[in-house]
Amino acid sequence: MLFAFTGISQEKEVVVQSEKPEYFLLRPEVEKAYGYSHAVKIGNDIKISGAVSMDNEGNPTAIGDLGQQMKNCYTDLEKILKHYGCTFDDVVVENIFTTNMPLFLENAGYRSEIYTKQFPTGSWLGVKELAIPEFMIEIELEVYKSE
Repeated sequence: MLFAFTGISQEKEVVVQSEKPEYFLLRPEVEKAYGYSHAVKIGNDIKISGAVSMDNEGNPTAIGDLGQQMKNCYTDLEKILKHYGCTFDDVVVENIFTTNMPLFLENAGYRSEIYTKQFPTGSWLGVKELAIPEFMIEIELEVYKSE
């Protein structure tokens, strides 16, 4: 984009560069089949789609074990963060969706092992269901990567 500003005695030209999105697929075949990208980086901001507990073929794992599903989510999220040269210290928003809020609350203390410096902002939402019935938790992140 090009903007020109004129004043009484001077002209100034400002060039604004737009950032090109950088997409990342953690499990390309699964993500293409479901129609999403696991993460996109634009400038210093990274949006990470909700991680669920699945294997590389997209099959649910740790069925019936919310605590292990949560750990599996964070393992996948860490892989994505590392791809961008980030850690959980760079996370500014974390939204958690769960089909069993009381059970999530029993397991929420595990987050202290993930966020060792500070907790991000975010929401914890109880939902009726997730994409596949065996999924009990989904965690999405927003990250700010300073240069």
